[in-house]
Amino acid sequence: MEGLVYLLCAATALACGALLLRGYRRSRTRLLFWAGLFFLALTLENLVLFADVVVVPDVQLLPVMRAVGLAGVAVLLYGLVWEVR
Repeated sequence: MEGLVYLLCAATALACGALLLRGYRRSRTRLLFWAGLFFLALTLENLVLFADVVVVPDVQLLPVMRAVGLAGVAVLLYGLVWEVR
């Protein structure tokens, strides 16, 4: 059951990222671009969590999951600090 929750979280993050990137394509507001990339990183993080818990529970994927999350936050932070005027 917990695997289903992780997949639903990944699907929700993917939908948010797709909607944000679609909004960026229409309006060219750069903050939408960075937020969309952040949500795509969250999607990947949730998929790694699903793989860690359900697919290969005996393999430790926590460092990979944390690295993906950190990369996503770094992308959003860059967009918030350097791109917003």
